[in-house]
Amino acid sequence: MAVSRKPKQENSLKEPLMAGIALEDSFASTRSRRNKSGSIERTDRYKNIDDGIIPFKYSQGMANNSSLDVRDTIILCQKAYYNFSVFRNTIDLMTEFSMTDMYLTGGSLKSREFFEALFSKININSLQSRFFREYYRSGNVFIHRFDANLSKKDIGRMTQTFGIQNNASFSLPVKYIILNPADIQISGNITFSSGQFQKVLTDYELERLRNPRTEEDVQVLENLDPETRKKIKGDKGKLNINSVSIPLPAEKITAVFYKKQDYEPFSVPMGYPVLEDINWKQEMKKMDMALTRTTNQAILLVTMGTEPEKGGVNQKNLLAMQKLFENESVGRVLISDYTTQAKFVVPDIAGILDPKKYEVVNHDIQMGLNNILLSDEKFANSSVKVQVFMERLNEGRKIFINDFLIPEMKRISKVMGFKNYPTPHFEDLDLKDTSVYARVYSRLIELGVLTPKEGIDAIESGRMPTEEESVLSQEKFKQLKDKGFYEPIMGKKEPAQPGGTPAKKPVPKQAGRPEGTGRPKDTDTKKPIGLKASSEIKFSLTKIQDNLNLSDKLNSEVEAALRQLHSRKRLNKHQKEIAQQISNIVIQNENPENWLAKAGRYAAEPIDRNEERVKEIQSIAYDHQVDDFLAGILYCSKYDAE
Repeated sequence: MAVSRKPKQENSLKEPLMAGIALEDSFASTRSRRNKSGSIERTDRYKNIDDGIIPFKYSQGMANNSSLDVRDTIILCQKAYYNFSVFRNTIDLMTEFSMTDMYLTGGSLKSREFFEALFSKININSLQSRFFREYYRSGNVFIHRFDANLSKKDIGRMTQTFGIQNNASFSLPVKYIILNPADIQISGNITFSSGQFQKVLTDYELERLRNPRTEEDVQVLENLDPETRKKIKGDKGKLNINSVSIPLPAEKITAVFYKKQDYEPFSVPMGYPVLEDINWKQEMKKMDMALTRTTNQAILLVTMGTEPEKGGVNQKNLLAMQKLFENESVGRVLISDYTTQAKFVVPDIAGILDPKKYEVVNHDIQMGLNNILLSDEKFANSSVKVQVFMERLNEGRKIFINDFLIPEMKRISKVMGFKNYPTPHFEDLDLKDTSVYARVYSRLIELGVLTPKEGIDAIESGRMPTEEESVLSQEKFKQLKDKGFYEPIMGKKEPAQPGGTPAKKPVPKQAGRPEGTGRPKDTDTKKPIGLKASSEIKFSLTKIQDNLNLSDKLNSEVEAALRQLHSRKRLNKHQKEIAQQISNIVIQNENPENWLAKAGRYAAEPIDRNEERVKEIQSIAYDHQVDDFLAGILYCSKYDAE
C-alpha cells in the first residue's frame, strides 16, 4: 500500500532568527554544509565601551541658566575613599610621598625671608596635604583664599623688617581652604577655558544664611547680590528653593585639574575607572560572607525505622524526636536501637570560597590605581615601576608649584612691592641608596667645599647649596673658624696668645707623602723652584662631584678586569684593596675621559706613565694634607677660568 506524503509546509515563525546574512544563500541540496556563523558580522562589538558613562552631568537651573557639574562621579570616589582600604591607602600613599619640605632660590634675601614667614603662617605643609589628597582623589581642586587687611602699625613693622614699599593699605592671605568639588558647577563659556564657577549651597549652609547666627554669617549674606539673597530667603507663600548656587569670585579662586582637556568642563578623577572593579570585588565578598554565615546552619539528619516489610516507620517516634530537638531548653540524650541513625549534614563551601576568583579583579584594581608598592613582584620589575610612580608624583608636585604657588607669589610680590620674587622648589624625592651620595658629601666637607651645616643638609635632603647661599655660608663659617670653632685635630694653627696675637711659630708639616697611600714613596716630594702654590688653584664643585662618581665606576671596571684577568668569579677583601690602589694610579696618570677605557691596561700593568702629572698631584697632596686619591680628584677638578 502506497503511502502518500503530505507536502511540507513552510512556517516562517519556526525559522531561527539570524544575526546577519551569509555571503551566499543556496537552496539547492548539496553534499557539504557551511557554518553560517563564520560570516556573521557583530553589530555590537563595542557595546561595553559604548555603554560607558560620561562623568559630566548637564543641569538646568531655576533661573533658566545651564551648568555642568561632576557631582555624582566625585561623590562615588569620595565614598570609595571612605569605605575601601585599597582605594584609601593608594590615595594616602601618593599624598604622603608627594609631601616634602620646600626651599626658595633666587630673589632677594628680604623676599625669601618674607615668604618663608608667610609659608609658616599659612602652614604650607597642611595645605600640601589637603591639596594632594584632593588632587589624587577627585582630580578637581578649588582653592579659596581668605585675605586680611593690615593695620598701619603692622605695615610699618613689615616695612622695617622686609624693606617693602610703605603702601597706604593692602591685604595679605591668612588662610587657604579646599572647597568640595562636588558642590562646584561651571557655566558661562562654551570652551570651558575661562568659565564662571558657582558653588551650590548645602542644606546646612542654606539654613545658616536664612537664619544668620554670627556676624560672619551676616557679612556673607550681605556681600551676595540681591538676586541670590532673594533665592535664599524665598518668596512668601511659596516653597523655599533648596538648591541655590552663588558665584565664586574669580580673583580669589584657583582651580587646578588633573589631566584635564580644554573641551572638558572638569577633570575625571584618577580612581574613577576602577570603581566598577571595586564594586565587583565587594559583591563577591558579600557572597562569601553570606556563605560563611550558613556554616552554623548545619542540619542534623536523623534516620529512623526500616523498610515496610521489616517493620516500617513509627510516626509517633518521628514526632517525638522532632519535638525533642525543637525544645532547646531540654538537654538531649538520644537512646535508640539499631534502626536509628543520626549525622550532621554540613554544606561543602570550600570550593566556592576559593580566593583564586579574586586574582583578576585584584590585578585590575592594582593596575588602575598604580598600587605598585604593594604588589607581589620581583625587585627588578618593581624598581622600574617605582621610578614611573615617582615621575607621576613629580608631575603633581610641579602642578602645585606652577599652577598655584608661583602665581600666588607673583601676586603677593606685586602687592608688597618686591622687584623680584624667589622661586619655590620641593626637596628631591628619591628612594635610591644614598650611601654613595653620603660618601661624596663627606668628602666635600673634608675638603672645605661644603660647610658642616651644608654637608649635613645635603646628607639629609640631597640638596646642594646655590652659589649665593654658599658664599653666605662660607663667610659665616670663616667668622666661626676665626673665633676658634671647627678646628681640625690634624694641621691646626697655633692657639692665640693671651694678648690676642697668634703665635708666629708655624706648625711643622709632615715631610714626604702621607701614610696609608698604598704605594711606597718613589720620588722626592719637594716642590720645584718656581712652582705656583697649589693653594692658589681653584677647584670646581661640579667637577669634584662628577669625578667622585666616575671614580666609583672606574673601581668597578678595574675589579671586572681583574676578575677576567685572573679567572675569578669574585674578589676577596685584599684583592679589592689592590683594585682601589690600581684605580688611584689610573686617576693620577690619565684624564677623566680616559679612565674607563684604560682600566684594563692598568689592571694588567699598574705602573706610572706620566711622571710630571704624578709630581703635581703629590704637591697638591702635600699642601692640602690629603691622600693620593683626593689629590688626584682635585687635580682633575681644576677650575677653568675660560
